Amino acid sequence: MKFKKIIAYIASFCFFLMAVIVSLDYWISYKTAPYIYHDENKLPYREIGVVLGTSKYVRNGVINGFYQNRIDGAIELYLQSKVNYLLLSGDNALLSYNEPITMKKDLVKAGIPSDSIFLDYAGFRTLDSVVRANKVFDANDFTIITQEFHCERAIFIALAQGIQAQCFAVPSPKSMKLVRIREMFARVSAFIDLYVLKKEPKYLGPVIPILSNTQ
Repeated sequence: MKFKKIIAYIASFCFFLMAVIVSLDYWISYKTAPYIYHDENKLPYREIGVVLGTSKYVRNGVINGFYQNRIDGAIELYLQSKVNYLLLSGDNALLSYNEPITMKKDLVKAGIPSDSIFLDYAGFRTLDSVVRANKVFDANDFTIITQEFHCERAIFIALAQGIQAQCFAVPSPKSMKLVRIREMFARVSAFIDLYVLKKEPKYLGPVIPILSNTQ
């Protein structure tokens, strides 16, 4: 009888936990919806666009659709004068793996001037990228460029930090089930980081204003 009660308690707890996770996921999507744009023609102009990094290739050597669509979105917004400068934020953990440099090479190859591109080598997580854009690169009102599900978490972080940001949602690859499940848990982690642990980016450092460097 005790064993059955234990199983019932565990099942009830798991059900409660999943309800909390799903509710938080829905709440973040609802809260951030007004700041996310899918049509570049409706996207308000911002001086700076922040491109969130990811790996260029997947394990089988094929170009990562998440990466390519973010690069294409950044090119599109720049050429349509929706942004004047691009801040490329990503991981630079290894000499052989450098997301900002990889993104810059592809953007320059596409015709984006090198002096319109700035690199953030310490964008290890979405929280780092969003907060560093504000605290290190002195950008407050900027456009984030990534997929919609990622836009929602990035804007959630920005709102919690009092940062004015909007997001241009680029298309996602067709296979999204595992990514979407992982995103639900990433949102729980972001909530805990922001409201429980009060985490800061791994690195901050001196302020390097983008706009003052371009005057």
